[in-house]
Order: sequence, then C-alpha cells, then structure tokens
Amino acid sequence: MPAHEHESVTTDPLVRERAHLAASRAALRTMREDAQALDISDVTANWVNAAVLQSQIDERIRSLADLAHTPLFFGRLDYLRAIGAEQAEGGDGERFYIGRRHVHDADGDPMVVDWRAPVSQPFYRASKKDPQDVGRRRRFGYTGGELTAYEDEDLTDPTGNERTSRLLQAEIERPRVGPMRDIVATIQPEQDEIVRSGLGGTVCVQGGPGTGKTAVGLHRVAYLLYAHRERLARTGTLVIGPNRSFLHYIEQVLPALGELEVRQATVEDLVTAGTPGMAGASGASGAAGIEVRGTDAAEAAVVKGDARMAEVLRRALRSHVTMPTEPVVVVRGSRRWRVPAYELEEIVTELLAREMRYGAAHEALPQRIAHAVLVRMEEAGEAPDDRVQNAVARNPAVKAAVKAIWPAVDPAKLVLRLLSDAEFLAAHADGLLTGDEQKAVLFTKPARSVRSAKWSAADAVLIDEARDLVTRTHSLGHVVLDEAQDLSPMQYRAVGRRCSTGSATVLGDLAQGTTPWSTENWAQALRHLGKPDAAVEELTAGFRVPREVIAYASRLLPVISPGLAPVESVRESPGSLEVRAVADPAELDAAVLAACEESLVREGSIGLIAADARVPALAEALTAAGRVYLSPGEETSAETRLILVPASLAKGLEYDYVVLDEPAAVVDGEPDERTGLRRLYVALTRAVSGLTVVHAAALPEELA
Repeated sequence: MPAHEHESVTTDPLVRERAHLAASRAALRTMREDAQALDISDVTANWVNAAVLQSQIDERIRSLADLAHTPLFFGRLDYLRAIGAEQAEGGDGERFYIGRRHVHDADGDPMVVDWRAPVSQPFYRASKKDPQDVGRRRRFGYTGGELTAYEDEDLTDPTGNERTSRLLQAEIERPRVGPMRDIVATIQPEQDEIVRSGLGGTVCVQGGPGTGKTAVGLHRVAYLLYAHRERLARTGTLVIGPNRSFLHYIEQVLPALGELEVRQATVEDLVTAGTPGMAGASGASGAAGIEVRGTDAAEAAVVKGDARMAEVLRRALRSHVTMPTEPVVVVRGSRRWRVPAYELEEIVTELLAREMRYGAAHEALPQRIAHAVLVRMEEAGEAPDDRVQNAVARNPAVKAAVKAIWPAVDPAKLVLRLLSDAEFLAAHADGLLTGDEQKAVLFTKPARSVRSAKWSAADAVLIDEARDLVTRTHSLGHVVLDEAQDLSPMQYRAVGRRCSTGSATVLGDLAQGTTPWSTENWAQALRHLGKPDAAVEELTAGFRVPREVIAYASRLLPVISPGLAPVESVRESPGSLEVRAVADPAELDAAVLAACEESLVREGSIGLIAADARVPALAEALTAAGRVYLSPGEETSAETRLILVPASLAKGLEYDYVVLDEPAAVVDGEPDERTGLRRLYVALTRAVSGLTVVHAAALPEELA
C-alpha cells in the first residue's frame, strides 16, 4: 500500500496509525454491509442453489464481524522497494499493515493484509541478518482495543544487535482472563515454519510446556484454510483434543482468525457417534452410536488399546465367512442355471485375497454370482444385460447363498461376542494375546445385548475399528491431534482412519504422557496413525512459562522422559516461583487458600491445581471462606478469576498464576510413580506468570 493512502496529514505517527485503524474499521463495516445487502433472488435457479448461496453469504457476513477487543492489525511492514502484484495481495505499494483478516477500501486496495498472505511472512521471519527486503518492522500495542503504542525495528543495519521487542514481550505476558486466544501477533520464526508447512505432508510437533505447540497447530489449520480453502471446504477439517474442558478453552482461537467452520471433538466423540449410512447394503446392521458408561482397569485398557487387537478383530470378522459346499441354482422362467460349489469357492477365495472391506465384499458377492449365471446364459445363446444381472443378484437363491457364505455382521455385536465369549476370543487371539491378557479384556459379567452393555472408552475404539473393517471410514482433508502422547495405538488408528487420504498435525509432549498406554516415541505413534513418513519438529524455546518455573519442573525430566531436551524459556521473571512448606498438615487447606488470595491481588486468571482426591476438600474450604470459584472450561470474568482444577484435567490449560496443592498427593493419585511424576510435571508447568507450591508432605526427592 502506498504510504500516503488512508492517512491523516498530521506528522504524529501514533495519530496517523489511529486514523488508519479507524479508516480500516470503517472499511470493514462497509464490506460487511455490502455482503448483507446482496440480493440473490434473481441469480439462483432453484431453492437448493438459493439455500447454498445464502449459507455462504451468511458465513461471509459472520467472518466480517469487527471484534471490539481484537485489534484489526498488529503490525506493519515497510518494504525497501515496491512488491510485485504477483507477490503481494492486491497492490504494488511498499507498506503493508498485517492483521487477522484482509480489509480493502472502496477501490479494492488493501488496508489490512491477512497474516497468512505471502507478503506477511517477513513480519515473522525477517531479521537483521536476513531482512527479506524489509526496511522497518513496526509492532503496535493496544489497551482495551485502543491503539496506544508502537515500536519500530530497523532491519537495514546488519551489524546492529537483535533485541527483544518490548511490545512482543508484553503481548506474550498479557494476563489471560477467559479462554485461549490466538498468538498471531507473537508467532516466532520456528513456529511460523511449522504453521506455513504444506497441506500434503503430516507434521508432528514435539513441544514442551510453554512452547506454543497447541497455538501452532490451530494457526496451521487457519493457514491451510487460507492457502487451500476450496480443497478443504470439500474434504473438511477437524481439531481433536483430549477432553471437553480443553476444547472449550481453545474454541475461540479459530473464530478470532475468521475460521468458523472447523469442527472440534474428542476421540471419544468420534468413536461413539457411529458411522452414518453403514446399515443394510454395506453388510453392517445396527450402526447407531455407542454410549460409554463403563470404565476399564488399567490392565484391561492397555490390552484393548494395543494394536494387536486390530488383528484379533480382523480374524474374528473373517471367521464369519464360510466356504460354500452346495451349488447355487437360479430359476428364471422355465430355465434353471447352476453355479457349482467349486466355482463359488473360487469367487469367495478371490474376494478374501483382495483384502476388501467386509461390507464391500458382502455387496460384491451377489453380483459375482450373478455374473457367473450370465456367462451360462450367454453360452446358451441368450443376450442378458445389466438389468438381468441385477435381477439375478436379487434372486432368493443368490440372497440365501450370500447370507450363508458372507453374512452381514454388526460391528458392536462382534466386539460384544469377543469380550464375552472366552472360546471365541481364544480362537482369534491365538498367538497374539497371552492367556492373562485374554482374561483381562473379558467382561466379568457378560451383557445380554449391545444396548445393555456398559461399554468403556476402549471398547468404543474397538467397535470403531470393527466398523472400519466392515465399511471404510470417511477421510477428512486435515486433522489436528493435540495432546497426542496420551493416545493408545488403537486410538491412533481411529484418528488415522479419519485422515487416511488427507494430512495431519500431531501435537504433543512425551514428558506429559499420563496414561498407562502413553506414547514412548513419535516414530511408533506415527506408524499407528498411518503416517510413518511424517516430519517430526521439536520446539524447545519456551515463551509462556517463566524460566524459574520451567527449570524447577525440568528436574523431573531425567526420570519421566530420559533424553528429552528441556525447554529453554526466553522469559526471566525473578520471584515467579515460591515453594511453601506447611509444618502442620491440618493447616494445609488454610495455607492454600491464603496463597490463592495473594495471587488474586494480581491481574489475570488463577488456577488452583490439586490431586483429584483433594478437590472436594478444597472446594468445601473455598465455599466456607466465601470464595467463588469456577471449574475448568468455565469462562472467567473480572469478578471471578479463580479456577479449581483437578490435576487430571490440567493438561493443555494455562493460567496467569498457579497455586499447586500438595505435590505428593498428585503423584500418589496415579497408579505408578512415573505416571504420577509426569502428572506433577504437567501441573507445575501451567503458570504463565507465577507458581506457588504449597505442601505439608515431603516433596518428591527430584524436587527437594
């Protein structure tokens, strides 16, 4: 954009920038009003087209909303020379304002350029050593939605020292009241490389606490939707998180970036929903969703989540195929057409060898038998066509043969039988599962039906695998999988099915694995996902957690994840860590509440994290003290900023200040010490500005 466009004649830079902000907001309002004024009554052929077009217009109107407390632009690039039209978005000027969405004036000239546009990339990657044709980078500071400051960085002097931007630091450290927000103004070069990586490849991001891996994954979705919108509009995108609290925490990030249609779900949501269109013709019946009402012992969950269960299910499903021993005789009019048993066996053997989906083979078999009949008709001098073949395929004799040879199978009933019938399980787990493992997965009290069974989360994944063996699962264009280190191999397979023809962004931290089946290395996980060639990127620079806090938590790494590089925080915050010992255990609750009250004097959100077993006692103490608190996922307000967080739900969440109750109880709340220390590592690294650890019992020796 030419420097003189849309500017006041004043020489005060801040006044000029505010004027440009006001003009940009006015232009955005005009863009929205233009969309609202569109009349489609004369441009659609029928009501279906009209409904589709109106839906697209409504989405456009929603995306053009001006969010009062979300700055329209956060930076500016002053190029040293004009940028070609093929490189820049909509103009040949040398100054570009970088923001969350594109805004143009009445002539179509850009007033704000989308952060995802190619011309915006140097805002994140340019440096004095590699200025990328940028002379000056300007960052803006906002207070309550008002532009209040700016900061310039001269990139023309390669001998000058690189310095940390004060406004960038302030934006990173800004108090966090409410759900997670975007980091579009603070993306770092190593993060930007991952964000802008192509749609074709799967990327796995190993990132310790505070490295911004979740934000990177969400911003990658936004970038891919910008760069490949048409393709992803057809194939779909999905963000998968560990639980509902986490999804609620991140749900505003993509809408703030103008992306409204990305679906969010947990793995449990995916596998319990059922697969539409599976019943009947596909060879599966009863494809309704499964309700999770039961829980597994850790030993059973580990076995059910093991990849060997996929082969057990495949064998069990294939066992329903019976080799024919009788011929098929089709009567049409006065003629009888006979397909002998040996020929039927050849057809079935060929279908088995092709490793088709069970349901697809169930559909193919009557057509193959009908084709064999048509060959005999032609040999007899008749000239049958496709209609005759379809009629033969529906003949009662053919249908009866298919039912006997390759019957329809309900996936849920198959899993129910495997987990209820010891002999059936043993027959198909032979050489795969030990006797003890088979006993571990069997129901202690077999259910009478699919509906009455108390399915566990691991059972639902097995049913999902069985569904896919019957009918192929629909694949999306791109899937983001967060907190991936906690998935079992069978859960990875469930996610992989949903991006089998697309790509994925896998996000996680091996040191934060807190399930008995958690991932030990990414290569293994990516194989189960079906993406063995995925690139693995490691983020080790921490921008969220203060250096003192992450260094304290990293004392646990040699035990919980040997060989994993600790996070190097770029943020020094003296006094951000305090460890308080309470001499009398009876005074622990009072000491914890006192620490919370001290934290509440500061600005921002306060997370009180405790072992799950300690939460009821702390809730009672807070209520008795008259202190209102929230649960994870509930939105904070200026009046209510304290959140009581069970340690099991803390993963992925961030708070300005954290009070951690009794670390020993967090460790003891897990089935083994290593998992307990990993859970503690998670709890210790949720603070953005300060952490207070309060304990009466002895600290784990790694922290002492």
